[in-house]
Amino acid sequence: MATSPAYLQTHLRDDIVILRAADDLRRGLPVVIATHDGPGGRCLMVLPAELADARRLERLSMLGKPQVLISRERAAVLKIRHKGRDAVRLSCPKGSFGIRALADPTADLSAPMKGPFQVQEATTEQAALDEAALALLKIAHLLPAAVSVDLCADVPQDMAHHHGLLLVSVPQIKAHMQAQTGGLMVVADAKLPMKGAPNSRIVAFRPESGGTEHFAILVGSPAPSDAVLVRLHSECFTGDALGSLKCDCGNQFTGALETIEQAGGGIVLYLAQEGRGIGLVAKLKAYALQDQGHDTVDANLRLGFAIDEREFGPAAAMLKALGFLRIRLLTNNPEKVAGLEREGIKVVERVEHRFPSNEHNAHYLATKRDKTGHFL
Repeated sequence: MATSPAYLQTHLRDDIVILRAADDLRRGLPVVIATHDGPGGRCLMVLPAELADARRLERLSMLGKPQVLISRERAAVLKIRHKGRDAVRLSCPKGSFGIRALADPTADLSAPMKGPFQVQEATTEQAALDEAALALLKIAHLLPAAVSVDLCADVPQDMAHHHGLLLVSVPQIKAHMQAQTGGLMVVADAKLPMKGAPNSRIVAFRPESGGTEHFAILVGSPAPSDAVLVRLHSECFTGDALGSLKCDCGNQFTGALETIEQAGGGIVLYLAQEGRGIGLVAKLKAYALQDQGHDTVDANLRLGFAIDEREFGPAAAMLKALGFLRIRLLTNNPEKVAGLEREGIKVVERVEHRFPSNEHNAHYLATKRDKTGHFL
């Protein structure tokens, strides 16, 4: 399907083209990634491995020899040497099921016989493209695994135009990722009486790149001159809205509001970082892996993600925009203290914030204590 040249990266703002590329990947459409803006350089066509059906694979194979890209975390789970690189190239297994099973660990029990794996060496330019491809899949909240095809440098722009595909560059992807941790703007500010904290106000922050909004809930009238009590809370649809017993997120959110109200005021930052930054669907896959006997840390690694994909830049930027540079942090996670300090927020005190376990989340809490250093 042909489209106008306006759909190509040369005619779109960088932030828009990356969000459109993420949308296309979620629809199962390939995206072309170039090493740099303009002509020349290497290019890579990328298709999400979890959406690689027979029809899409056949079309991709017409353009070159497909290979599979996986993250080094997924490679380590599969006992594949990653040599310290963030992305690993493998020869493409036969059939769409084999590719999806390679990418999605929830199929590990039903498809245990994988390999032998043939690792393909990558040049420095190819490695940069591979890493950018996995980063773009994470932006799209897809598993970091792709089917890819190397393309000749003089082909991609005309080919992308002819097939209606987006052409993006490695610098654009990097710029978008950096923009998500800063450049926030206030887009709404309103009173929000809440149960347990009736004198509250909510402020919505949107990245200038157009990404997902984060929210600051101001309880009472905290003064920027004070080291106010602050809670960083990553959104948790299953815990906050559905009352899931598999985690302690719901208790932490309502408990934070009550604690801050009793303390005379403070802030809850409600951050769009579901599942420690991997997204809701990936978190549900992690839950499925936990049902198979894996803990919350191992589940993230098996999916191909880092143990924690969250960034602390947005939280720091929100606090700075509100005028708070010194805080008391309500958390059991030492990394939150370190992360905010790295971003220029002075944490003068860590305030304990924990709740009794139940039969469903006891192992989850023990894993956080033993593997990620939480004070539990």
